[in-house]
Amino acid sequence: MKLKSLYKALFFPFLSLLTLSCNDTLDQVGFTIQPGMDSLTVGIDTMHLQARTVQLDSLFAKTKYPVLGEYVDPVFGSVKSEYMGEFYLPESTGFKPGSTIDSVRVVVSYSSMMGDSLAPMELSVYELNRSLKGTRNYTHINPENFADMTTPLGKAVFTGKNKTYRTETYTSGYTTQTYKVYDIRVKLPLTLGERFLTEYNKPGHGQMTDADRFREFFPGLYFTTSFGNSTILNVSFTTLYVHYHYTHEKGSSTGQDTIRTDAMRLYVTPEVTQINTIRSSNQSLLEENDTHTYVKSPAGVVTEIIFPFTEIHKELKSKALNRANFSLYAMPDAMENPMVKIAPPDYLLLINRDSLEGFFEGRKLRDNVTSFLSNKFDPTTYSYDFNNISMLINYYNRKMGDTPYDPVYYLIPVDATYTTVQQSYYSSGSQVLTDLHNQMWPSAAMLDKRKGNLKIELIFSNY
Repeated sequence: MKLKSLYKALFFPFLSLLTLSCNDTLDQVGFTIQPGMDSLTVGIDTMHLQARTVQLDSLFAKTKYPVLGEYVDPVFGSVKSEYMGEFYLPESTGFKPGSTIDSVRVVVSYSSMMGDSLAPMELSVYELNRSLKGTRNYTHINPENFADMTTPLGKAVFTGKNKTYRTETYTSGYTTQTYKVYDIRVKLPLTLGERFLTEYNKPGHGQMTDADRFREFFPGLYFTTSFGNSTILNVSFTTLYVHYHYTHEKGSSTGQDTIRTDAMRLYVTPEVTQINTIRSSNQSLLEENDTHTYVKSPAGVVTEIIFPFTEIHKELKSKALNRANFSLYAMPDAMENPMVKIAPPDYLLLINRDSLEGFFEGRKLRDNVTSFLSNKFDPTTYSYDFNNISMLINYYNRKMGDTPYDPVYYLIPVDATYTTVQQSYYSSGSQVLTDLHNQMWPSAAMLDKRKGNLKIELIFSNY
């Protein structure tokens, strides 16, 4: 017992000494780097945003894969997409001597669709009567200004998953996958092919000598659905076939004349013009409410956001903004409706309203000052995360000086393309944004703007 008492007598003075030593050592940690005894303080504030749904006049719709069809959604309304396209004439394309036209058809091919794949639809094809050359690729262009709508060249009834398809494969890494390519075949008048043949038989092949002269001779075709509103197709290829036969003199193995068949094939390609036009009912989406806004593509329905910088201008002047966390949340109510087939867009572009003109036309990418791209939509949290947008706020704080104002931004559905860039042989590579386009595939979302939910968390530092 006496030994334990001795331990206690020695232990408590030692503990007191150790505590005093620690306090003396740690008292100024983290502050000794500041001038004198100045202290660094960190504060968190919240900026609440204002939002409403607005309608853009039109979209720049430069795309390789046009969208065709019509779909009526119980929440987001209808969207109808149709397209006009020129056909590219490769060099040395033409007919064999002595050809006779047998048939003409155009084939619309696709491998992805949305809506009711078994409901009947009707495709109508019209001939353009004026060239698309020089026409800008905007969705508000009226096809009636380019085609005689009184009489279609041809019609065909189809379903999204029709019986006319072929199976193709593609390889990704070490995996090979198969998929179906569906065809809608529309028979066109024989006279169209005969016009091509007559022109080709002119001296020097007339206007069928190069792509530019050919587009003046044959401006192209207009594709629309004239029946049904339940299916949207993502068109992969549009091909025009002019089938013919000719006599191949002494072409048989015995040296006899032989009748052979062939076809002139023309395609809508990126080298020529194709224009998607959009018709959409959006009036109900534009009505003001206190709970949510909308984005919808390719209908030009976007969310307008106002950043109330006039309210936080003094704080921005006296503090250093280190971080501004911004996330948006979609309201799952619409997606839980089993009748809704239109899914949320994968990406949203946050762009200053004054920077939108020429953005897509100039193939610009985000600059993280006046334009930001969200992370891919998270279906588990129904959210779009923009991460840190402090550069936006700091940029306008410097630009405004002593006369603050509230900048206006748009949230726009976009199609973002990332490419893997490998830094070295040993690295797995990183994803780099290489293309941004207006989203042309149908998508829509209700964005939560209820009080306290549409906000930016601001993290300041102050000395």
